Amino acid sequence: MSLYGALFSGVSGLAAQSQAMGMISDNISNVNTVGFKKTQAQFSTLVTSAATQTSYSSGGVTSRPNALVDQQGLLQASASTTDLAMNGSGFFVVNALSEPTATEGTYMFTRAGSFQPDQDGDLRNSAGLYLQGWPIDANGNIPSNRSDLSVLETVNLNGLTGTADASTAITFAANLQSSQAINAAVSGATYTVGDIATDTVASDFERTLQIFDSQGGARSLTFGFLKDTTANEWLVEAFVEPSTDVDAGTHPNGLIASGTMAFNTDGTLDLATTTAGLLNLAITWDAAQGVDNSALAVDFGTDGASDGMTQFDSNSQLVLTETDGAVFGSLTGIGVDEDGIVTALFENGSRRDIYKLPVATFPNPNGLTGRTGNAYVTSAISGDLNMNEAGIGGAGLISPSSLEVSTVDIAEEFTNMIITQRAFSASGKIISTADEMLDELIRLKR
Repeated sequence: MSLYGALFSGVSGLAAQSQAMGMISDNISNVNTVGFKKTQAQFSTLVTSAATQTSYSSGGVTSRPNALVDQQGLLQASASTTDLAMNGSGFFVVNALSEPTATEGTYMFTRAGSFQPDQDGDLRNSAGLYLQGWPIDANGNIPSNRSDLSVLETVNLNGLTGTADASTAITFAANLQSSQAINAAVSGATYTVGDIATDTVASDFERTLQIFDSQGGARSLTFGFLKDTTANEWLVEAFVEPSTDVDAGTHPNGLIASGTMAFNTDGTLDLATTTAGLLNLAITWDAAQGVDNSALAVDFGTDGASDGMTQFDSNSQLVLTETDGAVFGSLTGIGVDEDGIVTALFENGSRRDIYKLPVATFPNPNGLTGRTGNAYVTSAISGDLNMNEAGIGGAGLISPSSLEVSTVDIAEEFTNMIITQRAFSASGKIISTADEMLDELIRLKR
């Protein structure tokens, strides 16, 4: 008889359903946990060998957890710029220590992206795990050995002082009236280079734009134009005002460069004939200013096109000026794009890339081992860690100002709870029924 086997089968059912109820309870309790992945119970039979083919030996049932780590949760918008979600495969790399070493600190992987700066400026999530990223150097590059976890750094927002950017490029577009009368100083050959800078000769057209030195100081650079006696050519002077800002020996009267700007017969710019020195301005500032010298690339437009300087028979007028660089500005915020680049934003409009967030992927993410804090570590069945840039090699993209909600469906969990409760009661009924049968068997002797 297999009454004792029935008892053992009932006990295994109680144990299996108890474990399933534990998984359901964890799922329900984490319904609002950011990035939580639900766990399902998988049941399998326990089989014991029968003595003969005509006898049956009951084995029972066992359950094991199946973590659905690879399931994508819905992305919910957040007002915080440091709240991050993973859209697609992959995990954020985190560490329990803000400054991990070779012997201290464990690298873990999570999709719980509710990161906020702590008192030291380190980004960490609600579980206290610190976000790791590749540092970006001054040239905008990240470390070449990206598969090495030791090159990662905790993303820190402190120490991002204000910055000032020196001007390096100018765009200047204007129309010079083709029918402009030739100035008497030019026609009388009394004009000499520098006369516009000293205001000895009034220019036919003149505009001043603002540039910035290496310390963010605003400086005035002026372009003055005089119609030349040669057809389709204009005399040009570029000078700084006041002239005392620049080195007097290098730039007498503030004159930076001079030459001729030429146009084609259709009014478009003729760069081949235009003086090359006007296209690249080298400014030596006066030593008393205490700033680095400036080198400015000037874009007057495309050769043979009308997208910059032109000479048409309409009033001389400025079309466009653009100058890069910025005055000093303090940090105003942090931005993260879908490629995982963390950018510091300053009040002067400048930006600085400081970190790039790696995306950790695994051949079998469901095989990862869970850790407290909604994080995971590698295991024998998860496969090897791959460190990728977002959107490359199967890695997902990063969604800024978003959070991934739990994958738990509360209605489904309550349904599973009812089923598990009934299955548990049925296993208990097996035990009580087998006990009654054994009791009946014992009473036969009486």
